[in-house]
Amino acid sequence: MKYCRHSQILLFCLLVNIFIFLLLFLSQPGTNDHKHKQGRPKSIGGKFTVVIIEFEEFENDIPNTVDSILNLFPDVNILIVSKKLPYPPVDVSQDNVKVVVRDQASSDPKKWGDPSFYIKTKYVLLIPDSVRLHNGKKLKNFNYEKLNTIDGARIAAFPVGSNYQCSKLKVDYRHWTMSYTDKTYDGVCDAISGTSKVVLLLQSSHLANLSEPFLRPYPEGLFIQFASKGWKTTVYDNNIFTPGKELFTDTHKRWKADQKKNERLLRMYKRFGIKLINENGVENWYGCNKQTARCFGTVIDDMPEYIYQGRLTPPCCMRHLKETTRYVLSTLVKSGVSYWLEGGSLLGAVRNGDIIPWDYDVDIGIYQHEISKCSQLQLVQESPQKRYTDDQGFVWEKAREGEFFRVQFSETNHLHVDIFPFYEKNGIMTKNTWFKTHRQDSEFPAHYLKPLTTLDFAGIKASVPNNYREFLELKFGKGVIENPQFPNPKKMKKRKKTSLGDR
Repeated sequence: MKYCRHSQILLFCLLVNIFIFLLLFLSQPGTNDHKHKQGRPKSIGGKFTVVIIEFEEFENDIPNTVDSILNLFPDVNILIVSKKLPYPPVDVSQDNVKVVVRDQASSDPKKWGDPSFYIKTKYVLLIPDSVRLHNGKKLKNFNYEKLNTIDGARIAAFPVGSNYQCSKLKVDYRHWTMSYTDKTYDGVCDAISGTSKVVLLLQSSHLANLSEPFLRPYPEGLFIQFASKGWKTTVYDNNIFTPGKELFTDTHKRWKADQKKNERLLRMYKRFGIKLINENGVENWYGCNKQTARCFGTVIDDMPEYIYQGRLTPPCCMRHLKETTRYVLSTLVKSGVSYWLEGGSLLGAVRNGDIIPWDYDVDIGIYQHEISKCSQLQLVQESPQKRYTDDQGFVWEKAREGEFFRVQFSETNHLHVDIFPFYEKNGIMTKNTWFKTHRQDSEFPAHYLKPLTTLDFAGIKASVPNNYREFLELKFGKGVIENPQFPNPKKMKKRKKTSLGDR
């Protein structure tokens, strides 16, 4: 009995010591789990949803990026957005972390691939890969009301690192261009560039108001859309986020990542119709060369589709149209062929010394009896195919629409100059092919060509009829120079009014 009583006392003491030890252990900071770290916020209270859209499948740091957030805010919802199911798979298993695949199977509802469907919070936090949430308390105590403004700065930016540049960004869809200009830092930017990553915070409703809220590359795609709406971004450099693991240290992977980003940039520029980018005075052109098709399709009713979109001729198309024009006119002059500007081309020369800003071709007239002087035109006439590609890549051909010639920028890019052969009959200049839909396509007295004069056009001095005002009013009607209108104004009136203005 004495032995049993002694054993019971020892067991009791042991249990008491274990209990005290557990109390002391569990009271230490960081010994429970990430939900109870001392001095750190336990909950964000459903204030924002985290969205990760910028990462590479072949190498990423998403698990650690996600953990850095959940360690401080274990209840926050995190969306990992990918065009297709990532492979290798993204290694995350938490219930509040979801991979959203944009390209859903045909049997699945469309909404499953829309990240907006899963965002139920007032704010959204956009985070690139390999970033660490360093100071949860500052993020929780951030003044979110700053993002509720109707005008001004709607977006908060948290640069990850110090190597970033605050820029002015102007997006001009009408001219297919955008321009970046570095600005003196005052905390409010149109865009943020540089090698530093950036985290963006904004209202979910503002994000949903964009045409492509989850477009890659991030953040370039968002800043373009922000700038087009006049939204500003305020920079908060307060060490809330810090860099994570360095990625793509391998040369091949670095090259692969750069290639992927360039591909996304090109797709993004095409999506937004951007052809010319000016970065602090340096121009970069995208698309529209001799190996690519022109920027617009078949023209119907003499009205290219971009006019209905409220846009002018794409700048690269205009540049190559001018190049083709100068080349053709120079070739004709060297061959001893007299030419003159016709129709809308002459109208542009008289108005502003250039091609009309929304024109898509150039029209010129020549004397029919001088065709044989130009070897290129002669080769077209003698060729069974009725076409000839010269050593500069320009295609000379007989037009399918009638008895005239066409010179195209290349085999693929069909920007062109039309050459109409005229002949004199009883003092009147006439030709064999007429277009009933072109009001300016009419005969005219030969004295307008005797002599010819010159005007500035497409960067050169071009030959034009004498008394060109009278010539144009004969073809188009009185006041045509001072009262511009589109080639087919009746068609345009049926369309939604645009900010383009008249021809």
